[in-house]
Amino acid sequence: MAQVQITFQDVNVGGKAIKLIAFAGQLDETNVDNEAQKIYQVIEEMAEPNLILDFLDLEYMNSKSIGYVTDWYSKVMSKNGKIVITRPRVNILDILKVVGITQIVTVYENLEEAKASFGAAVAPAPEVAAVGATPNQTETPQA
Repeated sequence: MAQVQITFQDVNVGGKAIKLIAFAGQLDETNVDNEAQKIYQVIEEMAEPNLILDFLDLEYMNSKSIGYVTDWYSKVMSKNGKIVITRPRVNILDILKVVGITQIVTVYENLEEAKASFGAAVAPAPEVAAVGATPNQTETPQA
C-alpha cells in the first residue's frame, strides 16, 4: 500500500485567503479516493476556494488522481476560485502535460510565483520547468 501525506496551510496574499496543500509520497489506487475527499472538503468549506497544490514531494500519481485534479479544478472554478500547481517533479510534470492538465491549470516553478499569482499580476513562464529539470527535459515530445 502506497503512502501519501497531505498537509494544509492557510496563506494570505494581498488579503486573499489561500489554502496551500502539500503532497508527499504516492497517490495511487490504494489511497487516492480517501485523500481526494480532504480536498473536496476544503473546496466546500471555502466561499471562494483559492488553492495551491504543492507537488514538490509527490513521487507518483495514477490516472485516477489526475482525474481528481481535473474535478477539483471544475469545482473551484464554479465557486469563482483559482487553483494552481507548483513545483512538480519532472515525471509528474510530464504526466500533467501529456494529459493536458497544464492547458487548464497553471503550473509554477516555485512557490513564490504561485503565491504571487493570487495577488499582483504575475505572468507564468512560457515553459514551466520541473524541479530538478535541465532545459532540454522541459521540451514536449513531438507527436
